[in-house]
Amino acid sequence: MTPTMEHPHLFDERDALVSRIRALCLRLPEAVETLSHGRPLWKAGEKGRTFAVLGASMDDPDTLLFKPDPAEDPAWRQDPRVFVPKYWGPGGWLAIRLDRSTSDWSEAAELIETSYRQVALRRQLAVLDSVM
Repeated sequence: MTPTMEHPHLFDERDALVSRIRALCLRLPEAVETLSHGRPLWKAGEKGRTFAVLGASMDDPDTLLFKPDPAEDPAWRQDPRVFVPKYWGPGGWLAIRLDRSTSDWSEAAELIETSYRQVALRRQLAVLDSVM
């Protein structure tokens, strides 16, 4: 058997950025946090699809990977903070560089919710629409 390689964690569990993004993600119906390749990611349900990932790479950790609404994709690609992330880009994902010093996380919340809406089940969206 080949030994499995464990990826180094990209963030400390107590990192304020992780806490902020976690709070925005876990407010969504049935959202679940997991760890993949040393990065926290969030799925729409235990066996659901990923809707947010923190950290595009070891060299670019302060980034949020998101799946944009197809109608908004061209506009996001014009934003200088946004780029096509390696590996995820072919699936329609984008990444945005986050500003740790900001006190306004409404843009990140909007990106996360929009990304969630791209992958969530109808019943999850119904719950979201009833509480938001």
